[in-house]
Amino acid sequence: MIREISAKELDTKKFIEEKVKEIKITVGDGIAINALSGGVDSSTVTMLGHKALGKQLRTVFIQNGLMREGEPEKVAGFFRKLGIDIEIIDAQKEFLAALKGITDPEEKREAITQTFYKKVFGKLVKESGAKFLLQGTILTDVDETVAGIKRQHNVFAQLGIDPQKAFGYQIIEPLIQLRKDGVRMTGKALGLPEELFARIPFPGPALAARIIGEVTAGRLETVRKATMVVERMLSDKGAFQYMAILHEDRVTGMRNGKRDFGQQIEVRCWDSIDARTASPTRLSFDILEKLAAEIIKEVPGIVSVTYNITTKPPSTIEAV
Repeated sequence: MIREISAKELDTKKFIEEKVKEIKITVGDGIAINALSGGVDSSTVTMLGHKALGKQLRTVFIQNGLMREGEPEKVAGFFRKLGIDIEIIDAQKEFLAALKGITDPEEKREAITQTFYKKVFGKLVKESGAKFLLQGTILTDVDETVAGIKRQHNVFAQLGIDPQKAFGYQIIEPLIQLRKDGVRMTGKALGLPEELFARIPFPGPALAARIIGEVTAGRLETVRKATMVVERMLSDKGAFQYMAILHEDRVTGMRNGKRDFGQQIEVRCWDSIDARTASPTRLSFDILEKLAAEIIKEVPGIVSVTYNITTKPPSTIEAV
């Protein structure tokens, strides 16, 4: 049983000191490695790991082809300004090949998990000689996986999976007692700029979690363009998270007076504190109209834009 440290009781200074000590003891004179995605959790654990290990920690950004536009360069730039060097590893072919033909949500998540931890990361770990993987698993990841809501890509021990046997390295999870609000507090205390600790959450499976049906290069490009529009237009609304979801079936539309079979984007925008529960942000109809018009204008092939108005539960924040 993991003991939760709520944001109310969190003493960030004490927490950071304890986790730095634990990481140092666990790794000893060895080498650890971690993957930075640019999300709040991975950014915070990167700062914590470098505070504890310095040059004993190798940080990589896995370019899996599932990220937002320009994300690898943008995130690496943030950390270079903080004095932390980030290696960008191109693994786009491996991930797209692993996802080919898969439409089931859990199978997609499992394909990403296996490709990341076994194929891509396993190779990096062997090359680096690292015996430890530092990662930003948080308590909500564990809760949703154990409850069977959705398999989070970074949860293993709670499912009876031994990473040492499965992948060949030990996983260190210093943030596992925290939820998102506590992680943000810790990131801020570690010196992360607001652009990072206040970023909206982004899922581990990245844009693959926002495509209903098969993930292909073309469909990724569609949801990537829609994501840019949604994030640009909703960034000042004070919401916890906002996103574009690409639906699977083609829908009937009209263009230039003729029938046009196109695609549908579902927009989701959430108010939440810790992602355990969430409610749709009450955006004005004027904003929704402008958002739909901009998506239709900027994203080729889209003929329908909808807005999700279902709470979590029964919905979840991400679609897949």
